[in-house]
Amino acid sequence: MEKTEDVLRIGLVGLGYFARFHRDAWNRLDGATLVAAADRDPETGADFADLGAMLDAHPIDVVDIATPPHTHEEAIMTALAARPRAIVCQKPFCSEYGQARDVVAAAEDAGVPLIVHENFRFQPWFRTMKAALDDGLVGRPLQLTFRLRTGDGRGPDAYSARQPYFRTMPRFLMHETGVHYVDTFRYLLGEPGGLYADLRRLNPAIMGEDAGLVVLEFADEMRAVLDANRLADFDADETRRTFGEALLEGEDGTIALTGDGAVTVRAHGTQARRTLLAARDWPGFAGDCVLAFQRHVLDRLNGRGPLETAARDYLRNLELVAATYASAERGARVEL
Repeated sequence: MEKTEDVLRIGLVGLGYFARFHRDAWNRLDGATLVAAADRDPETGADFADLGAMLDAHPIDVVDIATPPHTHEEAIMTALAARPRAIVCQKPFCSEYGQARDVVAAAEDAGVPLIVHENFRFQPWFRTMKAALDDGLVGRPLQLTFRLRTGDGRGPDAYSARQPYFRTMPRFLMHETGVHYVDTFRYLLGEPGGLYADLRRLNPAIMGEDAGLVVLEFADEMRAVLDANRLADFDADETRRTFGEALLEGEDGTIALTGDGAVTVRAHGTQARRTLLAARDWPGFAGDCVLAFQRHVLDRLNGRGPLETAARDYLRNLELVAATYASAERGARVEL
């Protein structure tokens, strides 16, 4: 169990599909206690039907919002009125950029840290890649390629069983999923200076795009490529463990991520591979990244280390996602 100085009281908003991972992770962290949950659907068994009632009934240190994007603005503004120690909000973080910008400003005016629940950068394979880059293990990085192949977007009932609102999103792949990799690419490589995107809808049963190719350009001629297709799968017993495969290629070697969660490195000019992260049966979601993210929040609120996913910085991810749609509409590269 993880130990922190304070035991923070958590109030969870939303008990849909993904909230189960929030709930499980909070319950496994000694530094937090989940005191109540709110959800408008009585079938979820929530303690309260709305956030306001929960905040009136309980002192809450951290409001954790795990509801769909169109509810985020109202939930954040309601939470701000109670002045908690922090608010955590799931991505995609509001329905559109203007809303996100406004709630960030409101949180800053209130002096309440607003944190986006962006957990993909906390997946253990990406943390391992970051450490390898920082150690110079492959020399100057040249290209990072991620092939997203979840295989869960097929047929007339795609996404209905797990997150049915995916089906009616007019902007889907990049707004909902691709933003994870935009954030992860920034985490690994820094700030991009330009991008090109080709986005397509392959399944006519949904409204938004579900496949695409996005190329981000970084300093020193580095590139990151997101090659995404939610209809195709890849060689893995569980495609939603890593969501795909990655290659991080440098002048002196190549780091590879496979679907079992293993990360290996191969020196340039050789065939031998060394394991940096062994495959294992991770609990929770996608390498237990929800637990890792929530541990990070607890550490930050207890004064340990810088915060990685502050909402003000996360606005940049939303700008980059908007730029992918602009590029796809124009059929041209976008300068950032």
